[in-house]
Amino acid sequence: MKDIVEEIGRARRQVSVEGESATLLVRRRYDAEVEEVWDACTDAGRLARWLAPVSGDLRLGGRYQLEGNAGGEILACEPPSLLKVTWVYGGEGSSEVEVRLAEADGGTLFELRHAAVVPPGMWDRYGPGAVGVGWDLSLLGLAMHLAGEPQPDPESFGRSADGARFIAASGQAWGEAHRSSGADEEQAASAAKNTIAFYTP
Repeated sequence: MKDIVEEIGRARRQVSVEGESATLLVRRRYDAEVEEVWDACTDAGRLARWLAPVSGDLRLGGRYQLEGNAGGEILACEPPSLLKVTWVYGGEGSSEVEVRLAEADGGTLFELRHAAVVPPGMWDRYGPGAVGVGWDLSLLGLAMHLAGEPQPDPESFGRSADGARFIAASGQAWGEAHRSSGADEEQAASAAKNTIAFYTP
């Protein structure tokens, strides 16, 4: 991977808002076969290498827990094309994450949709980047894993020069998706700035 910031441009981001419900969509292509990407997204040993260690009853209807992150129920599992789970972080509220995979030009089209009811104060302050930057970081990890490259240290990545550049580019990309959804220009810019600051202490 020549420049990790280039990974931001490999994805397309969309945001839709209806009342307090918001849906984020990120879509990108990986240079790996669908079965390989599916395995990386569903095998506990591989998930631990690019996302987080996972425990639980990892089958349809079972419950999972990502170490230090979200947990929930496995709502749909249709290998190698569809995985849908509830996503509960910090014991507050519930959202849903859906991953769809499809063959695309010898590789895999990866599509992640995250739908949630968002507290108005949080959305006003951080916008879609609060969750979107986290997903960009995760999908960077997946790209590096699929390419056989070592993962950055998550504890120090945001304080490194490359990490700060990546997070800034991700925050700006989600700010643009926020504006494209109809958000006020000033509000979207402020939310993107707050999100970048949150991720780069």
